[in-house]
Amino acid sequence: MATITELKAVLTDTLEKRGTLGQIKARIRAEVFNALDDQSEPRPSLSHENLLINELIREYLEFNKYKYASSVLTAESGQPEVPLDREFLVNELNIVEDPNSRSVPLLYGIINQLLHGNEEKVCNTFPRAPSLQVSNQPTKGVKWALLRSQDS
Repeated sequence: MATITELKAVLTDTLEKRGTLGQIKARIRAEVFNALDDQSEPRPSLSHENLLINELIREYLEFNKYKYASSVLTAESGQPEVPLDREFLVNELNIVEDPNSRSVPLLYGIINQLLHGNEEKVCNTFPRAPSLQVSNQPTKGVKWALLRSQDS
């Protein structure tokens, strides 16, 4: 007969292999935050800039399926529950999109444009499957580069 410790180890291993352990932990953290959140304490009003920044972050989090992190951001920041329209963000931030760029969060294109400057047009700065990688080139600080996937 298996001991409780052995059962815990098998259960933990199974949940890790299925990729659900991280989701369960994130859900618990979100629920604990919601339970501790004092709804009677008024939230500071959001500035226009913070509203836009939070929405860019929420779009990124939801795209990457960080739904619990997104729910905590929304609750903690006072961001409206309903996401802002992407077209509104595009207009407010003066972003030029092409059909391919609509499938990824705006934040990827903004970061790519900041990293690469005028090397390419703004409308072509939205990679299809982005990933961040640390550059191995010696510099004074860590240098991050936004890379295009091999199928771009």
